[in-house]
Amino acid sequence: MSLVETNGTGYASNADWSAYATAYDLLSRHNPEYKALMREFEEFLAEIDAPKIIYDVGGGTGNYTEIAARLCPESSICLVEPDPGMMQAAKVKLSARKNVTYQNVGLENAEVPEEADLLISVHSLYAMPDPHQRLADMRRMLRRGGLLYLVDLGRPMDVQDWRRFLFSRIRQEHGLFGALMIFWQGRQIAKQNKAIFEAQQDGTYWTHSADEIAAAVTAAGFDILDQRSVYRGYSDLLVCRATP
Repeated sequence: MSLVETNGTGYASNADWSAYATAYDLLSRHNPEYKALMREFEEFLAEIDAPKIIYDVGGGTGNYTEIAARLCPESSICLVEPDPGMMQAAKVKLSARKNVTYQNVGLENAEVPEEADLLISVHSLYAMPDPHQRLADMRRMLRRGGLLYLVDLGRPMDVQDWRRFLFSRIRQEHGLFGALMIFWQGRQIAKQNKAIFEAQQDGTYWTHSADEIAAAVTAAGFDILDQRSVYRGYSDLLVCRATP
Protein backbone atom coordinates (compact mmCIF):
# COMPACT_ATOMS: atom_id res chain seq x y z
CA MET A 1 0.00 0.00 0.00
CA SER A 2 1.32 3.41 -0.96
CA LEU A 3 0.86 6.47 1.21
CA VAL A 4 2.60 8.88 -1.16
CA GLU A 5 1.30 12.33 -1.96
CA THR A 6 -0.55 13.02 -5.20
CA ASN A 7 0.34 16.70 -5.69
CA GLY A 8 -3.33 17.35 -6.36
CA THR A 9 -3.64 14.89 -9.26
CA GLY A 10 -5.63 12.17 -7.51
CA TYR A 11 -3.03 9.62 -8.58
CA ALA A 12 0.24 8.70 -6.93
CA SER A 13 2.97 10.26 -9.06
CA ASN A 14 5.14 8.54 -11.71
CA ALA A 15 3.17 7.86 -14.91
CA ASP A 16 2.21 10.92 -16.98
CA TRP A 17 -1.50 10.19 -17.38
CA SER A 18 -2.22 13.17 -19.64
CA ALA A 19 0.49 11.97 -22.04
CA TYR A 20 -0.96 8.47 -21.79
CA ALA A 21 -4.39 9.78 -22.78
CA THR A 22 -3.21 10.70 -26.29
CA ALA A 23 -2.63 7.02 -27.15
CA TYR A 24 -4.66 5.15 -24.54
CA ASP A 25 -7.57 4.26 -26.80
CA LEU A 26 -5.27 2.25 -29.03
CA LEU A 27 -5.70 -0.34 -26.26
CA SER A 28 -9.42 -0.59 -26.90
CA ARG A 29 -8.82 -1.09 -30.62
CA HIS A 30 -5.76 -3.35 -30.73
CA ASN A 31 -5.11 -5.08 -27.40
CA PRO A 32 -7.15 -8.32 -27.38
CA GLU A 33 -6.91 -8.58 -23.60
CA TYR A 34 -8.29 -5.08 -23.12
CA LYS A 35 -11.10 -5.83 -25.58
CA ALA A 36 -11.87 -9.00 -23.62
CA LEU A 37 -12.18 -6.93 -20.43
CA MET A 38 -14.70 -4.63 -22.09
CA ARG A 39 -16.72 -7.59 -23.39
CA GLU A 40 -16.81 -9.03 -19.87
CA PHE A 41 -18.17 -5.74 -18.57
CA GLU A 42 -20.86 -5.69 -21.25
CA GLU A 43 -21.86 -9.23 -20.25
CA PHE A 44 -21.98 -8.19 -16.60
CA LEU A 45 -24.30 -5.27 -17.34
CA ALA A 46 -26.56 -7.52 -19.39
CA GLU A 47 -27.00 -9.83 -16.39
CA ILE A 48 -28.04 -7.25 -13.77
CA ASP A 49 -30.97 -4.90 -13.35
CA ALA A 50 -30.23 -1.51 -14.86
CA PRO A 51 -28.65 0.65 -12.12
CA LYS A 52 -30.22 4.02 -11.40
CA ILE A 53 -26.95 5.70 -10.35
CA ILE A 54 -23.49 4.70 -11.63
CA TYR A 55 -20.06 6.09 -10.78
CA ASP A 56 -17.03 5.28 -12.95
CA VAL A 57 -14.10 6.05 -10.66
CA GLY A 58 -10.75 6.67 -12.30
CA GLY A 59 -12.67 6.36 -15.55
CA GLY A 60 -9.82 7.54 -17.79
CA THR A 61 -10.88 8.27 -21.36
CA GLY A 62 -14.38 6.98 -20.69
CA ASN A 63 -14.43 3.53 -22.31
CA TYR A 64 -16.41 1.92 -19.51
CA THR A 65 -18.64 4.94 -19.08
CA GLU A 66 -19.42 4.70 -22.80
CA ILE A 67 -20.46 1.06 -22.45
CA ALA A 68 -22.62 1.86 -19.42
CA ALA A 69 -24.23 4.86 -21.13
CA ARG A 70 -24.99 2.82 -24.23
CA LEU A 71 -26.40 -0.23 -22.44
CA CYS A 72 -28.11 1.65 -19.60
CA PRO A 73 -29.53 4.76 -21.30
CA GLU A 74 -31.89 5.50 -18.39
CA SER A 75 -29.08 5.42 -15.81
CA SER A 76 -27.43 8.54 -14.43
CA ILE A 77 -23.65 8.07 -14.83
CA CYS A 78 -20.87 10.14 -13.28
CA LEU A 79 -17.31 9.79 -14.54
CA VAL A 80 -14.78 10.66 -11.83
CA GLU A 81 -11.29 11.24 -13.23
CA PRO A 82 -8.58 13.50 -11.78
CA ASP A 83 -6.31 13.80 -14.83
CA PRO A 84 -7.25 16.70 -17.14
CA GLY A 85 -5.92 15.01 -20.29
CA MET A 86 -7.90 11.85 -19.66
CA MET A 87 -10.98 13.88 -18.77
CA GLN A 88 -10.83 15.96 -21.95
CA ALA A 89 -10.55 12.81 -24.09
CA ALA A 90 -13.55 11.33 -22.25
CA LYS A 91 -15.69 14.43 -22.78
CA VAL A 92 -15.01 14.38 -26.51
CA LYS A 93 -15.79 10.67 -26.75
CA LEU A 94 -18.98 10.96 -24.67
CA SER A 95 -20.26 14.26 -26.03
CA ALA A 96 -23.40 12.64 -27.46
CA ARG A 97 -24.25 10.85 -24.21
CA LYS A 98 -26.73 13.01 -22.31
CA ASN A 99 -26.85 10.79 -19.22
CA VAL A 100 -23.20 11.39 -18.26
CA THR A 101 -21.81 13.99 -15.87
CA TYR A 102 -18.21 14.60 -14.85
CA GLN A 103 -16.08 15.26 -11.79
CA ASN A 104 -12.46 16.18 -12.57
CA VAL A 105 -11.24 15.22 -9.08
CA GLY A 106 -9.61 12.32 -7.28
CA LEU A 107 -11.80 9.71 -5.65
CA GLU A 108 -11.14 11.09 -2.18
CA ASN A 109 -12.66 14.44 -3.25
CA ALA A 110 -15.62 13.12 -5.21
CA GLU A 111 -19.02 14.54 -4.33
CA VAL A 112 -21.75 11.97 -3.71
CA PRO A 113 -25.14 13.70 -3.91
CA GLU A 114 -26.80 10.28 -4.17
CA GLU A 115 -25.44 6.84 -3.30
CA ALA A 116 -24.74 4.63 -6.29
CA ASP A 117 -26.24 1.32 -7.32
CA LEU A 118 -23.06 0.46 -9.25
CA LEU A 119 -19.49 1.69 -8.94
CA ILE A 120 -16.96 0.85 -11.66
CA SER A 121 -13.20 0.96 -11.11
CA VAL A 122 -11.00 -0.48 -13.85
CA HIS A 123 -7.19 -0.32 -13.68
CA SER A 124 -7.12 2.76 -11.47
CA LEU A 125 -7.09 1.71 -7.80
CA TYR A 126 -3.46 0.53 -7.86
CA ALA A 127 -2.30 4.02 -8.87
CA MET A 128 -4.20 5.86 -6.14
CA PRO A 129 -2.61 6.85 -2.82
CA ASP A 130 -3.63 4.60 0.08
CA PRO A 131 -5.73 2.09 -1.90
CA HIS A 132 -7.18 0.55 1.26
CA GLN A 133 -8.69 3.93 2.17
CA ARG A 134 -9.87 4.40 -1.41
CA LEU A 135 -11.77 1.11 -1.15
CA ALA A 136 -13.45 2.52 1.95
CA ASP A 137 -14.32 5.62 -0.09
CA MET A 138 -15.89 3.40 -2.73
CA ARG A 139 -18.00 1.73 -0.06
CA ARG A 140 -19.10 5.19 1.12
CA MET A 141 -20.31 6.03 -2.40
CA LEU A 142 -22.49 2.91 -2.70
CA ARG A 143 -25.88 2.21 -1.20
CA ARG A 144 -26.26 -0.89 0.92
CA GLY A 145 -26.46 -3.80 -1.50
CA GLY A 146 -24.91 -1.76 -4.30
CA LEU A 147 -22.39 -3.42 -6.61
CA LEU A 148 -18.69 -2.76 -7.09
CA TYR A 149 -17.18 -3.84 -10.41
CA LEU A 150 -13.46 -3.76 -9.74
CA VAL A 151 -10.57 -4.64 -12.04
CA ASP A 152 -7.12 -3.86 -10.69
CA LEU A 153 -3.57 -4.34 -11.92
CA GLY A 154 -1.91 -6.37 -9.19
CA ARG A 155 1.26 -7.84 -10.61
CA PRO A 156 4.32 -5.94 -11.91
CA MET A 157 3.88 -4.72 -15.49
CA ASP A 158 6.44 -6.71 -17.53
CA VAL A 159 6.79 -4.36 -20.48
CA GLN A 160 8.84 -6.77 -22.59
CA ASP A 161 6.32 -9.55 -22.06
CA TRP A 162 3.47 -7.29 -23.17
CA ARG A 163 5.44 -5.98 -26.14
CA ARG A 164 6.09 -9.50 -27.43
CA PHE A 165 2.50 -10.56 -26.89
CA LEU A 166 0.94 -7.52 -28.53
CA PHE A 167 3.32 -7.40 -31.48
CA SER A 168 2.62 -11.05 -32.25
CA ARG A 169 -1.15 -10.60 -32.08
CA ILE A 170 -1.22 -7.32 -34.02
CA ARG A 171 1.11 -8.70 -36.68
CA GLN A 172 -1.25 -11.64 -37.21
CA GLU A 173 -4.09 -9.22 -37.89
CA HIS A 174 -2.38 -6.32 -39.63
CA GLY A 175 0.87 -7.71 -41.02
CA LEU A 176 4.39 -6.59 -40.23
CA PHE A 177 4.11 -3.06 -41.62
CA GLY A 178 0.75 -2.50 -39.94
CA ALA A 179 2.08 -3.74 -36.61
CA LEU A 180 5.09 -1.43 -36.85
CA MET A 181 2.83 1.55 -37.60
CA ILE A 182 0.52 0.77 -34.67
CA PHE A 183 3.49 0.37 -32.33
CA TRP A 184 4.85 3.73 -33.50
CA GLN A 185 1.48 5.39 -32.87
CA GLY A 186 1.33 3.77 -29.43
CA ARG A 187 4.90 4.47 -28.36
CA GLN A 188 3.60 6.67 -25.52
CA ILE A 189 1.83 3.61 -24.10
CA ALA A 190 5.10 1.70 -23.85
CA LYS A 191 6.77 4.71 -22.22
CA GLN A 192 4.05 5.07 -19.59
CA ASN A 193 3.85 1.32 -18.97
CA LYS A 194 7.56 1.43 -18.18
CA ALA A 195 6.87 4.25 -15.69
CA ILE A 196 4.07 2.17 -14.16
CA PHE A 197 6.43 -0.79 -13.75
CA GLU A 198 9.05 1.40 -12.07
CA ALA A 199 6.41 2.82 -9.72
CA GLN A 200 5.31 -0.70 -8.84
CA GLN A 201 8.90 -1.66 -8.14
CA ASP A 202 9.57 1.25 -5.79
CA GLY A 203 6.25 0.90 -3.97
CA THR A 204 4.58 4.04 -5.32
CA TYR A 205 1.90 1.93 -7.00
CA TRP A 206 0.19 -0.92 -5.20
CA THR A 207 0.97 -4.50 -6.16
CA HIS A 208 -1.01 -7.36 -4.67
CA SER A 209 -1.91 -11.01 -4.99
CA ALA A 210 -5.47 -12.20 -5.56
CA ASP A 211 -5.72 -13.07 -1.87
CA GLU A 212 -4.43 -9.66 -0.79
CA ILE A 213 -6.94 -7.67 -2.84
CA ALA A 214 -9.74 -9.98 -1.68
CA ALA A 215 -8.80 -9.29 1.94
CA ALA A 216 -8.65 -5.53 1.31
CA VAL A 217 -12.06 -5.50 -0.39
CA THR A 218 -13.63 -7.52 2.42
CA ALA A 219 -12.11 -5.25 5.08
CA ALA A 220 -13.59 -2.21 3.31
CA GLY A 221 -17.12 -3.57 3.72
CA PHE A 222 -17.84 -5.74 0.68
CA ASP A 223 -18.94 -9.30 0.08
CA ILE A 224 -17.20 -10.85 -2.93
CA LEU A 225 -19.68 -12.38 -5.37
CA ASP A 226 -17.14 -13.33 -8.05
CA GLN A 227 -13.38 -13.14 -8.39
CA ARG A 228 -11.03 -14.26 -11.14
CA SER A 229 -7.70 -13.53 -12.75
CA VAL A 230 -7.81 -11.51 -15.99
CA TYR A 231 -5.52 -9.58 -18.33
CA ARG A 232 -3.12 -12.50 -18.80
CA GLY A 233 -2.86 -12.95 -15.03
CA TYR A 234 -1.70 -9.39 -14.35
CA SER A 235 -5.03 -8.19 -12.97
CA ASP A 236 -7.86 -9.28 -10.70
CA LEU A 237 -11.55 -8.87 -11.48
CA LEU A 238 -13.94 -8.77 -8.51
CA VAL A 239 -17.68 -8.28 -8.42
CA CYS A 240 -18.70 -7.26 -4.91
CA ARG A 241 -21.78 -6.25 -2.94
CA ALA A 242 -21.71 -3.46 -0.37
CA THR A 243 -22.56 -4.82 3.07
CA PRO A 244 -24.45 -2.89 5.78
